[in-house]
Amino acid sequence: MTTRISDQSRLAKPGGADFDFLFGTWRVHHRKLKQRLAGETDWIQFEGEVICWPVLGGLGNIDDNLLDDPSGAYRAMSLRCYDFQAGRWSIWWVDARTMRLEPPVHGGFEDGIGTFHGDDTFAGKPIRVRFLWSDITPDSARWEQAFSDDGGVNWETNWIMIFTRQDPKK
Repeated sequence: MTTRISDQSRLAKPGGADFDFLFGTWRVHHRKLKQRLAGETDWIQFEGEVICWPVLGGLGNIDDNLLDDPSGAYRAMSLRCYDFQAGRWSIWWVDARTMRLEPPVHGGFEDGIGTFHGDDTFAGKPIRVRFLWSDITPDSARWEQAFSDDGGVNWETNWIMIFTRQDPKK
């Protein structure tokens, strides 16, 4: 029996549909530290929009972001791919201001919370990066990013996004 391309997502192990909640159009409230890993306590807030759609027969997705940052509006995108053999997601970020594909974070969901970790550099020094997805409902979600410059012992949350669906699920 031949499997049609539209049926490929059905071959995935549990977990391949974890990000299905994100498909659609969202309004996003952003809250970012003014400076990262500098003991900063001042935050900036701004709005944005996200549109997310599936690719790779549902084993991946892409989102297109418009961020209305006070220092200048810009676009960015996320690419998420599910490795059903490893049972984990990988997430990459591209910021249109630099056009650099950031190193990925990897992980998955447990008890409704998505936790993803990766290695990167910040200000020329190695850091650990953590993404958390939480408070997921059909019409809202929360994402946050944290950095650690001590190998994951201490974390500084430096960016929070609150998603509100603009195309309510039927």
